[in-house]
Amino acid sequence: MTQRVAADKNSADLLATGYPSIFATHLLWGMLPLYFALTAPASAVEVVAARVLFSIVFCSLFLSVLKNGWKNLFALLRNNKVIFALTIASLLIGCNWLLYVLATTSGHTLDASLGYFMNPLVSVLLGVIFLGERLRFMQWTAVGIAASGVIGMSVLYGHVPWIGLGLATTFGLYGLVKSKVGKQATPLHSFAVESALLAPLAAACMAFLAFRGSMTLFSTGAAHFWILAASGIVTAVPLLLFADAASKLPLSVVGMVQYINPTIQFLIALFIFDERLAPMEWAGYIAVWFACILFTFDAVNSSRVTRRAEKIQDVAATGSLGIIDIDRADRSDHC
Repeated sequence: MTQRVAADKNSADLLATGYPSIFATHLLWGMLPLYFALTAPASAVEVVAARVLFSIVFCSLFLSVLKNGWKNLFALLRNNKVIFALTIASLLIGCNWLLYVLATTSGHTLDASLGYFMNPLVSVLLGVIFLGERLRFMQWTAVGIAASGVIGMSVLYGHVPWIGLGLATTFGLYGLVKSKVGKQATPLHSFAVESALLAPLAAACMAFLAFRGSMTLFSTGAAHFWILAASGIVTAVPLLLFADAASKLPLSVVGMVQYINPTIQFLIALFIFDERLAPMEWAGYIAVWFACILFTFDAVNSSRVTRRAEKIQDVAATGSLGIIDIDRADRSDHC
């Protein structure tokens, strides 16, 4: 009994520290369009290149103060299968970053928010295609409604949401590849390797921009330099917070709060960046939102059913143990 109380208290403590991490993660991710607006006049390519290079600086500092940080990183580098997977992951996240920065700095933040609303649905489809997973009826319904909204925008309004689809697909594939890595690499080590793999390409982009005279990192003042330098922290901190939250919270909670991020982006686009939607686009967004609600409801309901079944099994197991103990006591008395 004492052990169970201690376990329950430990679980409650984990939940208490996990909630601030997950909400901080999505708040920071949701506010990213405001940060990228500050990086002007840097181009999207320069912003992403700076993001990669300064992320390496941040990771290097963090690994230096972490116990066995560098040792574990070098051990990871000897695992060819993991490195191959992280190479693909780095290219996918690099494309995702570039598309996102292009969207948020060119008046398409609404399209970016649509992409992250669709991301869970795309991830589910990727699971079906590549992992052979089966969907419940409610999940298929949600995917169908979201697809109808996207097709409606494409056919009736004549506007294919390429940015949203691109963001959802690249991030969904990124998650799929990272799931193959599993627990073989911590989030920090994984992120450090991905940044290092992208570093030569980022450095080449910076060199090309400098050759053309269009690099702004060192030519637009100290404030601009430090804004771009902060991209390493802006990138890494939410990632580490998310990893902390994911290790402490139920998957259903992590899934539900992920919509905070695109919701904040959507509100920023409407009320700060003054972006507008046509009526048909509103209809498409509403279809996607309704699909997200169905998807989340199904996830929560499925999680409750699973937990209820586990509790019943625990009670049954406890009862069986009690019967066994009583039987043993009876027999000992007879002896």
